Parts: sequence; C-alpha cells; structure tokens
Amino acid sequence: MIDRETVLHIAQLARLGLSDEEVELFRQQLSSILEHMAILREADVSGVSPLAHASRLTNVMREDEPAPSYPPQVLLANAPDQEEQCLKVNAVLEES
Repeated sequence: MIDRETVLHIAQLARLGLSDEEVELFRQQLSSILEHMAILREADVSGVSPLAHASRLTNVMREDEPAPSYPPQVLLANAPDQEEQCLKVNAVLEES
C-alpha cells in the first residue's frame, strides 16, 4: 500500500501540484497497480523466453515507389495560413 508521502514525493519529482483529492485518488490507483504487479511477479515464467512485445508479428514493409505529388497550389489551398508559397504555422520553439 502506498502512503500519502510517497505520492507527494512522486508528484514533486514530476513537478505536479496535486490537490488533496488527487493525492488520495493517485494513492489508491498506484496501490492497485502495485498489487497487480505483485500478482504478476508470482507467475511461473520459467521456460518462457523474453520478448520485446507479446505479438510475434514483424514489420511488413513495402517498396518505396516514387509517385507524382500534388501541385503546390492544391496543398496551399488546404492550408489555414500561408506566406510566400509556404505553409505558415505557429512557432513551436522559443527564440533564443
């Protein structure tokens, strides 16, 4: 069972501000997750080889074949904003 102080410590590490209700909710949820993990830890997995994922599927690739593209006018017509034949988007990085 996870205590309140552990939840607050995890929240501090994640730089999260939690209300008292959220602390209690996360305490219950984390405790439940750890209980499930304890059950899984008891499972007999001897003879089972480690896997990167449960599915045995592998990536199915296709040949990269060149194909004609749309004219720039068609692409720009669908853009919400444009400037000098370029798509204009909001800045995602701050200027330094």
